[in-house]
Amino acid sequence: MLYQVYETQRSLMEPFAEFAQAASKLFNNPLNAFGQVPFAQRISASYDLMYRLGKDYEKPVFGIRTVKVGTTDVAIHERIEIDKPFCELRRFKRFTDDVATLSSLKGQPAVLIVAPLSGHYATLLRDTVRSMLGDHKVFITDWKNARLVPLAEGAFHLDDYVNYVQEFIRHLQASYGNCHVVSVCQPTVPVLAAVSLMASRGEATPLSMTMMGGPIDARKSPTAVNNLATQRSHSWFENNVIYRVPQSFPGAGRRVYPGFLQHTGFVAMNPDRHAKSHYDYFKDLIKGDNRSTEAHRKFYDEYNAVLDMDADYYLDTIDVVFQDFKLVNGSWDVKSVDGNLERVRPQDITTTAVLTVEGELDDISGSGQTEAAHGLCTGIPAAKHQHLEAKGAGHYGIFSGSRWRDVVYPAVRDFIAKAHKALPASPVSSTKRPAAQQNIAGAAIKNIASKPVAKAAVRRTAKPVVSKPAVTKSAASKSAKRKPAAGKPVAAQRKPAKRAA
Repeated sequence: MLYQVYETQRSLMEPFAEFAQAASKLFNNPLNAFGQVPFAQRISASYDLMYRLGKDYEKPVFGIRTVKVGTTDVAIHERIEIDKPFCELRRFKRFTDDVATLSSLKGQPAVLIVAPLSGHYATLLRDTVRSMLGDHKVFITDWKNARLVPLAEGAFHLDDYVNYVQEFIRHLQASYGNCHVVSVCQPTVPVLAAVSLMASRGEATPLSMTMMGGPIDARKSPTAVNNLATQRSHSWFENNVIYRVPQSFPGAGRRVYPGFLQHTGFVAMNPDRHAKSHYDYFKDLIKGDNRSTEAHRKFYDEYNAVLDMDADYYLDTIDVVFQDFKLVNGSWDVKSVDGNLERVRPQDITTTAVLTVEGELDDISGSGQTEAAHGLCTGIPAAKHQHLEAKGAGHYGIFSGSRWRDVVYPAVRDFIAKAHKALPASPVSSTKRPAAQQNIAGAAIKNIASKPVAKAAVRRTAKPVVSKPAVTKSAASKSAKRKPAAGKPVAAQRKPAKRAA
């Protein structure tokens, strides 16, 4: 019933939001009489803020048109590689007519970025994709809004998520011979499960796994998100946050965790910060600070765009990850596409290199939650384990903004290159030394070597105890806004037609 009430309210508010937008433009136009009245700029700003608070936010686009590869601008064509009922595997295909650049692109690693299915769209990782396109063939999971998936497509469980990831990995392996996987936040758990199951069956596994800010072991340094999940029972979540999609959508009747409820929870975590942000936006409109107002719009266009999650998937995640801790307890059985139950055994992974990344100030996945993956993957040689902590970075800072670009991405790029056994640095990459030897500002990189030291020197358990290489630490990079600028349009070319890589 709540979903229907919300949709009715949204429908009623839509005309008022459109009126507010028109009124804002009217009072902001100096060429008509309304733009000349006293306090016209303040009135326009008030209407603009009213429009922003009342409008419906649709799914954003990636909008990546070109990327810089060395000194060459490479055109990007975004296309759907695999279309599943609840997800699209999206590819960012690169085109150039520069022969040297094309040759470099073809030899680069293929990377599957597994985006979170936890409220926001995959476009939240736009900055991640843009950075990686300069050095990798990039694919990303673009999860669909459950309210747009007809009931005829069936339910979607956490097991289905794991099976999707395995299918996408196999697709990249079939196309390129091997691949690498990068998971951000929520998908770290199903990605580790997917690779574990492939290893247990004797299948080829990805050359590397990079897991960033995810709840591998949600018992460590619990955050507000963890506490909510543990303090409420399964029945509480089912009775209080699960609703059926109204008749006005293709997925009518599907049980979902609605996006508007998720958005309410996001805002409730930091209400003062959001209120201040909107008030600052209002003042910037009055001052005519177009740069600041545009940055605000870009951030909230992404932040306010949310999707519904299938109820079965959401409730499975609560049970498996946050209440029963089945992954770390070794009690998680996943149903395969054939209907067989298979035990998730991370210790069966033996050839995949593992990098974990955490933000020092992450208030969603606490310290140690992602690093716990090393203690589970005991079959992987110690030399293939690496952990990075980004100093001064919050949850979003490890995959977006200046700390991602200046601190985290160089380490991720070098780690993948090492696992891929790449050729010496090409014009595509600016890397000169392995990540473990670099003095990266704002990061603490820890490799797992074979030489043991005293127990007190490490935080991890169930892994060989190792020494930390000395890493020079400097001041953390200045934080950037979370939303990157959209890609520039491709310039007209007079050269021969571009070729793909």
